[in-house]
Amino acid sequence: MTYLLADLNRMAQVDFTAALEAVFEDTPAIAAATWHHRPFNSLDHLHGTMVACVNALSPAEQLTLICAHPDLGSRVAMADASVQEQAGVGLNQLSAERYDQFQQLNQAYRSKFGFPFIIAVKHHTPDTILSTFAIRLQNSESAERSQALSEIFQIVRFRLEAWIEES
Repeated sequence: MTYLLADLNRMAQVDFTAALEAVFEDTPAIAAATWHHRPFNSLDHLHGTMVACVNALSPAEQLTLICAHPDLGSRVAMADASVQEQAGVGLNQLSAERYDQFQQLNQAYRSKFGFPFIIAVKHHTPDTILSTFAIRLQNSESAERSQALSEIFQIVRFRLEAWIEES
């Protein structure tokens, strides 16, 4: 569903939270915290406030947010937005061989870092995602936590742009 920014600014907290809870992979607490900073004069303002709310979370709360994201290419239940985004780059149509590659990399990544590999898939292909997996598996855990949050913020930006009109 698409919302006007002005309508979001007028919503009660429960409605605002319901409208935006899926922006952060069905983590409604971020939308609920963001509501307190209304009114928003632009998508940039809304996005920046949401990012600030996440940055204000404890490391454990940030890790919970990161872990709420699904493995790429998996065939498990996930938020509708993730299903659409992954389908948009063909991750729902992987061959058996390619599916196995994704599963092996997902497992290696989770084993090393303790959370799922996150990438804003919108401008990627399965090939570029696989090459990024290989590169990022070389990173430290702290670098990957930071990268995961950066990717989440990009995903959120794409979702806000798709779901909210400024005027």
